[in-house]
Amino acid sequence: DKERIKREEGRTIGAVKEIEALLGLSGIQRMEAYDISNISGFQSVGSMVVYEKGKPKRSDYRKFKIKSVQGPNDYASMEEVLTRRFVHGMDEREERKQQLEDEFGSFTRFPDLILMDGGKGQVNIALEVLEKLQLTIPVCGMVKDDKHRTRGLYYNNQEIPISRDSEGFKLITRVQDEAHRFAIEYRIAGKPSQL
Repeated sequence: DKERIKREEGRTIGAVKEIEALLGLSGIQRMEAYDISNISGFQSVGSMVVYEKGKPKRSDYRKFKIKSVQGPNDYASMEEVLTRRFVHGMDEREERKQQLEDEFGSFTRFPDLILMDGGKGQVNIALEVLEKLQLTIPVCGMVKDDKHRTRGLYYNNQEIPISRDSEGFKLITRVQDEAHRFAIEYRIAGKPSQL
């Protein structure tokens, strides 16, 4: 049991610590990852997956049906998703000022790190949305290679290589795959819970 617990901590909390070290951050408890998916440019949907202490928190996952963007425009779709997510969270915070944080809804809790499925372009969209809303949250891109496999992180205008054997890399890959899976599931299910 001790070995199993140690392994589990390595792949969760240990992996988060590796990511913190790579990015020069500390205190990452909650990470939110975002992805946009569409079928031939139509039926665009956004997904938000949440990891706390390196583990998925499925009760906080959210799906977004893109409302304001026509056609395949991932950047504009992501801008809509992030704006809706954080405006909703700010509204919830305003409504619940008198309540304890533990009672807040999933949108009220803001992440310690935002993970974007992509590199510079996606990161810049997220930073623009946060700036407009006067929020300061670190944003990191999960960069893929030509074969659609994770190859590194994009943070503070530079790509940071990450060892494929590290627990941090494995966690980033799981998060990226989960965000993609959740967006695709939205289209297949047809009747998702959404914001």
